[in-house]
Amino acid sequence: MHPQRTGTLAVPGATLHYETLGSGPVLLLIPGGAGDAGLYAGMAPRLATRYTVVSYDPRGLSRSPLDGPADAPRADEQVPVWSDDAHRLLGLLAPDEEAVVLGCSSGAVVAVDLLARHPGRLRRVVAHEPPLLELLADPAPHRALFAEVRETLHTEGADAAMARFAEGLADGAAGQAPARPTELPPEIREMAVRMHANLPVFLGRVLRPFSSVRTDLAALRPVAHKLVPAAGRDSRRQIPLYGPAARLAGLLGSRLEEFPGGHLGAVECPKEFAEHLLAVLDRPS
Repeated sequence: MHPQRTGTLAVPGATLHYETLGSGPVLLLIPGGAGDAGLYAGMAPRLATRYTVVSYDPRGLSRSPLDGPADAPRADEQVPVWSDDAHRLLGLLAPDEEAVVLGCSSGAVVAVDLLARHPGRLRRVVAHEPPLLELLADPAPHRALFAEVRETLHTEGADAAMARFAEGLADGAAGQAPARPTELPPEIREMAVRMHANLPVFLGRVLRPFSSVRTDLAALRPVAHKLVPAAGRDSRRQIPLYGPAARLAGLLGSRLEEFPGGHLGAVECPKEFAEHLLAVLDRPS
């Protein structure tokens, strides 16, 4: 296996930190929430036996600084801009081939947009629990929760906002089995420190704009065979996480793919998640 390599890519308004591991076709892993490239550390070695695994820190998070002073006022982040970042990364690392993509959470929102806008660059996209609230029959309560989370960030700070976010998601999961305990690999323990520092960006500038974006179903329908809407089997009662993926599958006439674990399945059970992902990527279109 090729050793892990790191690099940077200048994109409009930011400089992206990226990491690659393994050899073969490119598998781009788009992190979600406040996570960065380290989110997938637990499953990257298994995936790298078959693919060149690429992950990165999204703009404004961890080691991917935005241009300008760090304390400059910032507007909300935009899905098409993050999608363009992923497209530029593929242009650098997979210029002459179709890539496969996994996006989780807000990273899945980016992955769906990437497929809608650049379908010729992609062979398959697995979108794991994109919080696309506008696909739900009644998005209003979930919009209100996410708005409350952002307001709590501004009035009480990141820890209180994250606690309110977790409490709100747990309301829909009463009676569900708790997340399984897991021994985090060192890379993810290292990421946890960076992730905490990223919370103001995620809760303040990503959560609401990404969850409120409208999905381009007209662009996705002709390439629906390339998209795998996915959710964790432990997330079934968490409507804002499981519901949009299920609805997306229904609207596109495809099947919802259930993965091991819950919203953080890639971290909670990385070996099982990786094996399931490889099986999905092996299926014919």
